Amino acid sequence: MALSAGRVLFTFALLSLCLLIINLWLMAGHEQPNPSALTQGSLETKLAGLSEEAIKQATAAHHLELELSQLKAAIKQGRAIKVTLAKPQFNQAISTVAKPAASTEEIVLPILVFACNRPEAIVQALDDLLKYRPSKEKFPLIVTRDCNHEATRLAVDKYKDVIHRHLVQPDSGEIPNLDKKEKKMQGYFKISRHYKWALGQIFDVMKYKAVIVMEDDLNIASDFYEYFAATYPLLKTDPTLYCVSAWNDNGKASQIEDNPELLYRSDFFPGLGWMMLDTLWDEYRDVWPRGFWDDWIRQEDQRHGRSCIRPEISRTHTFGEKGVSLGLFYKTHLKFIVLNEKPVEWTKMDLSYLKKEKYDESYTIAVYNSPIIPLSDLKKAAEEKTLSSVRITYDSKVTFKALAKQLNIMNDFKDGIPRTAYRGILPIVYNGLRVYLTPESEWKKYDPSWT
Repeated sequence: MALSAGRVLFTFALLSLCLLIINLWLMAGHEQPNPSALTQGSLETKLAGLSEEAIKQATAAHHLELELSQLKAAIKQGRAIKVTLAKPQFNQAISTVAKPAASTEEIVLPILVFACNRPEAIVQALDDLLKYRPSKEKFPLIVTRDCNHEATRLAVDKYKDVIHRHLVQPDSGEIPNLDKKEKKMQGYFKISRHYKWALGQIFDVMKYKAVIVMEDDLNIASDFYEYFAATYPLLKTDPTLYCVSAWNDNGKASQIEDNPELLYRSDFFPGLGWMMLDTLWDEYRDVWPRGFWDDWIRQEDQRHGRSCIRPEISRTHTFGEKGVSLGLFYKTHLKFIVLNEKPVEWTKMDLSYLKKEKYDESYTIAVYNSPIIPLSDLKKAAEEKTLSSVRITYDSKVTFKALAKQLNIMNDFKDGIPRTAYRGILPIVYNGLRVYLTPESEWKKYDPSWT
């Protein structure tokens, strides 16, 4: 590699400093022998070894001296040279110390499965989780049960030898101090109470650093576990993220690209199989809501501008037609969400592109380099196949809802955020053509009145 004079001097100084540190380590690290314990032969052997080491060090120093002479000559002549500094041959013990060992710490990611009064559902969910689980040590299964439902208790007990813990929420009574309207939706308040208690058990009692939250009506893809193992470091190191989800709210077969490796950032909390850290629980513990915990998490007061990671193709699928929501959206939407069938080796992939600075630059370029077309031209553009992606813009809640209806995607907002949106952008697929729904003018923030 050709180096300038300044860089050459810096390189030599750095190398010299490294050699000095190693020599100091050698002198400090050898234990002083007990003279009375050494025989004449062992002294001679010791002396020979030290002599050999001294020769190696002297040879290395000589090579460095020659290189220094070359560098000085090059600098005087004002030219750049290719530097091939001699590498001293140290013994094996020194080489091991000189290279810090890679961290072998492996995070434990418990799977927390919420259950209530659906014994058939919890059996199906646990069977799926056990089918694909690669390690019971790294992914301990913990069932947390509410409702005091005997059939569900018996169903969970059958798994006592393969799950880590079976928790029972101690207070299954009615929620006090609800107004007339809230009493009609008491189930949502009970769920929120259960979540607060169970997350407290995970983080405050068991002291886990992270958790993957599941419900008893979810199936998983075969690469579910590896997906979360690979995205955990990203969640841990990027402060602009607050969750990783396995779910795509607009993940119907006709609306997604056949690309199981594709991941996005999303400002909308997806849920339905998601991971959080203990640091987020530290924020939420004392302000956890009495009801509707998931919509509460979607509010800016809790989100603080942070996003979630979510896949193009979901790694979970819900079969929960019966539940506290009475099947809301299930028959018209949720049951059509596709579950990934092409496993990805996530832990072998570099996911650093999802960090905010990199992602915002590359994603924005891809989106805003796409030509704008009206909705009326979308079908023609998809048939002609001359464009790889297009943009369709919206300027109001009414406009967005009209577009969403025509494109058969979810049209609701939470605190002004459409489902799957990132900086106001929603990516979908229409007849094989990538479509970005984007704000008409430059996006600045979400409007909470769009609810």
